[in-house]
Amino acid sequence: MQQESNDFASFGLIVIGDEILAARRRDRHFEVIGGMLRQRGFGLAWLRILPDDPDYLARELRRTMEEGIPVFSCGGIGATPDDYTRACAARAAAVPLALHPDAVAEIEARFGKDAYPNRIHMAELPQGAELIPNPVNRVPGFSIRRHYFLPGFPDMAHPMVEWVLDQHYGTHTPPIQRSVWVFGVSENDLMPLLQGLTERFPQQKLFSLPRLGEPRRVELGYRGPAAVIEAPFNALLQGLRERGYRLEVSVDEDDSGGGGVA
Repeated sequence: MQQESNDFASFGLIVIGDEILAARRRDRHFEVIGGMLRQRGFGLAWLRILPDDPDYLARELRRTMEEGIPVFSCGGIGATPDDYTRACAARAAAVPLALHPDAVAEIEARFGKDAYPNRIHMAELPQGAELIPNPVNRVPGFSIRRHYFLPGFPDMAHPMVEWVLDQHYGTHTPPIQRSVWVFGVSENDLMPLLQGLTERFPQQKLFSLPRLGEPRRVELGYRGPAAVIEAPFNALLQGLRERGYRLEVSVDEDDSGGGGVA
């Protein structure tokens, strides 16, 4: 199985279903799939919960396919009339739906004559799609345009995610986080420094997390590849020290040592 290029650090995650938006069912994908990605050095770029609306879904899938990052999509690939994902994925990829012969074989092997007339519709996939094996009931998911379409059932979807990661992506060098606590200030006090750093390092994302209560403090930092965030983080520390703030530098995520007050 060919490995995909790891020229990215994050995946997207789509969860489809009116029942999630109506709070009739609780999403169980975000936490588990996010954990699988982090274990392999990846992360989640975004989470989108989408309705069972074919026009809206097709537009969103077309847009996410244009982004170029890999995406897991959970839900809506069954055979009932409200399962729109297969058709919407085909619309988004600008290809027709067609019976996938290997999917037909899997569904017939699982259900025999009961595959017809309804279950066989689950073998109608976007033309050119590749199958994702389902270890629970043999009804496969599919992939196209770096989008991996899986059942909504977590017991099926999560081992299928693991298979995709193992087969196509392996592991990735994880990002690190460099951060510092600044005591006795508010975010408003820090705004000129933060704006200057954002203009100086526009490609690096600076985060600011205030802590309510006493002592008043704000956590500032960068997250990303070590070689990339070192310069902006050092500039942040220099700017804070020049202003005379009391600081406590946090430990890198993969460091086992202790922090210190500067």
